[in-house]
Amino acid sequence: MIQSKLPNVGTTIFTTMSQLAVQTGAINLSQGFPDFDGPQALREAVGHHVMAGHNQYSPMTGLPALREQIARKIARSYGRQVDMDEEITITPGATEAIFCALQALVRPGDEVIVLDPCYDSYEPSVELAGGRCVHVPLALPDFSIDWQRLADALSPRTRLIILNSPHNPSGALLSRDELEQLARLIRGSDIYLVSDEVYEHLIYDGARHASVLAHEELYARAFVVSSFGKTYHVTGWKTGYVVAPPALSAELRKVHQFVAFCGVSPLQWALADYMAACPEHVDELPAFYQAKRDLFCDLLAGSRFTFTRAPGTYFQLADYSAIRDDLDDVEMSLWLTREHGVATIPVSVFYQSPPAGLRLVRFCFAKREETLRQAAEKLCRV
Repeated sequence: MIQSKLPNVGTTIFTTMSQLAVQTGAINLSQGFPDFDGPQALREAVGHHVMAGHNQYSPMTGLPALREQIARKIARSYGRQVDMDEEITITPGATEAIFCALQALVRPGDEVIVLDPCYDSYEPSVELAGGRCVHVPLALPDFSIDWQRLADALSPRTRLIILNSPHNPSGALLSRDELEQLARLIRGSDIYLVSDEVYEHLIYDGARHASVLAHEELYARAFVVSSFGKTYHVTGWKTGYVVAPPALSAELRKVHQFVAFCGVSPLQWALADYMAACPEHVDELPAFYQAKRDLFCDLLAGSRFTFTRAPGTYFQLADYSAIRDDLDDVEMSLWLTREHGVATIPVSVFYQSPPAGLRLVRFCFAKREETLRQAAEKLCRV
């Protein structure tokens, strides 16, 4: 008999709901990926570099040309000068970056604070490092940090706190003032941070992303993780990166080189080319996705769902209490998929202990206009 190292882990809800959408022919607004392609020039660049022979291992830390472009983007977006050789590491996906950061720092018996609801890869990664997650619920209805609960959760065993802003699943944003409050809370400790910022450029209504990269004190103890897949609409490329001070980067790279060693070479070449040629892409993302959010929300206004427009990410939460308060959110998601042809994600799966009476589902609006109109039409009939 195999004694599982992750006995409580099964098939993720994202895989389950996407498979159910295929089986039932439902419109898939569950798993977080676009139903449209990334920029044509970026896709063409991949073919060019494959045919040009850029098909062997790239450096373990990532292609220099791509790391250079990332350093330039960080300087332009957040005003921080980072060393492309010592502080930037390209990884095959942001999830791998988070995994390597946690393996690099978390030791048996350590505690890692996660803010619920949170992404499902965090806890298994901590457990595989021998640590234990301490779950601190975010305050409803705006999914803000409950500072007293966070302070109460700190202990001599606290090794690390995982942040996520813009926040999946809620879309909530951390502010600069909240980063300052966090800095005061952990000042004088040896607590580290993993800041999951994969939706950094998907922020709406004129707001600006408060990145840990722009906070001198917090960056000194942080791994900051981002995703090309989210930024360039190519989630299947599974290419991301992590930025950290030299000493932390060195520890992460010790793990990364034995997990994947390097990212996919022609994809890195293509991304470097596109970032150099089209730096404006990231500046255009907020308006691009806000238009999709607003279209979906305007269409959903004729339904019995209630919601507040998401301030970030490409996810929209909706409360279904007025429709089927007798169903929990897992049952509701299955019912919507099977009976009404729209697949969604129940928010309770992002919690260790969901709040009683939670009646929220998550829709992904990173879809073509036609898809959003068809989905909203179905949802308005529920």
